[in-house]
Amino acid sequence: MFSGIFIDRPRLAVVISLVITIAGLVAMQQIPVAQFPNIVPPQVSVTASYAGASAEVVEAAVGQPLESRVVGVDNMIYMKSTSGNDGSYALTITFAVGTNHDLNTVNVQNRVSLAEAQLPQEVRSQGIQVTKKSSAILQLIAFTSSQESHDQLFLSNYATINVIDRLKRVPGVGDVQLLTPSDYSMRIWVDPQRLADFGMTPADIINALRAQNIQAAIGRIGSQPALPDQRFQLTVQTQGRLSSVEEFGNVVVRADPGGSFVRVRDVARVELAARLSEQQGRQDGSPAAVIGIYQAPGGNAIASAEAVRGLLDEAKKQFPEGMDYKITYDTTVFVAESIHEVIKTLVEAFALVVIVVFIFLGSLRATIIPLIAVPVSLVGTFAVMMAMGYSANTVSLLALVLAIGIVVDDAIV
Repeated sequence: MFSGIFIDRPRLAVVISLVITIAGLVAMQQIPVAQFPNIVPPQVSVTASYAGASAEVVEAAVGQPLESRVVGVDNMIYMKSTSGNDGSYALTITFAVGTNHDLNTVNVQNRVSLAEAQLPQEVRSQGIQVTKKSSAILQLIAFTSSQESHDQLFLSNYATINVIDRLKRVPGVGDVQLLTPSDYSMRIWVDPQRLADFGMTPADIINALRAQNIQAAIGRIGSQPALPDQRFQLTVQTQGRLSSVEEFGNVVVRADPGGSFVRVRDVARVELAARLSEQQGRQDGSPAAVIGIYQAPGGNAIASAEAVRGLLDEAKKQFPEGMDYKITYDTTVFVAESIHEVIKTLVEAFALVVIVVFIFLGSLRATIIPLIAVPVSLVGTFAVMMAMGYSANTVSLLALVLAIGIVVDDAIV
């Protein structure tokens, strides 16, 4: 029999057992840890904005040109799009399981670039974002504050500037998204009656802002070739883009021959406020900025979650007074509990083997043999799982618990 080879050659059996155990221990440190197996197909998201347009206009002006170019991209399974009455457009392309996420993103980006010439100028000026979309959410984090002056707009901007970029650098984190975006923007509320009195339209205000809110490269004074007595070189600096409510209000919309001016503040109300107000975040009734953290393919969920907690604890030291964070959803809790149950089952199995073998055989030496065989087979399982591309998740750990029972039975026999 095959088992006779190892019975007659105990040293060979010991060496093979050591190799299997070492390989399993190494794999346990490297194997990806996740809540579920990697069975969700990768997705790429394309988002754009057409301010002021209805859902029908967005679909016709933005959706159709993009979708006609993107459809049929390599490894695509299907795609779906959403057009909103707020001018937003979102296209999600789903690819075959196992395909390269980065390559899929590049292929979609190339298709989108071909469609940009057919899109309205307003859409192109806002930018078209092509990003990897991960459905493997790791954690949800809510930033709140006890200070009434810290509204959602303040919290969202603080998280964007001081936290999100740092979270993206955490090993194992694939993406970090602000689920309640509220960027600071200069909002101009036009008075239609005042515009009509001056014989103007909103397009006049837009054109004036485009012409006067620019970052101009003026040049230098005294650069070569220059006169022989030129001794200095001076770089000309301008004021640059407008940055305050007063500066935007002073933009000249129309200048009459008589010397009078019509400024933005004469026909509109200018304020510094949130760019979008449709999405609101609340935590225990208080305004909150909510961040979603997504796991990278092949990442260790538990290690990544611990690193995120450590980073947030470090960042909390610099939070404004009254500001705090709370992890409202954490998938690693289930994974950690599953690992705890596997360890618990393994300990119980060891105890069962020792008791049964010692009672029926009455020999401590005979008891040691199955006690060694059980950990070798179970630890070596992780090496096989890693070689086959599996991850340590709730499903595979459940299978491992079931396998423990089989291994224990064989060890006793």
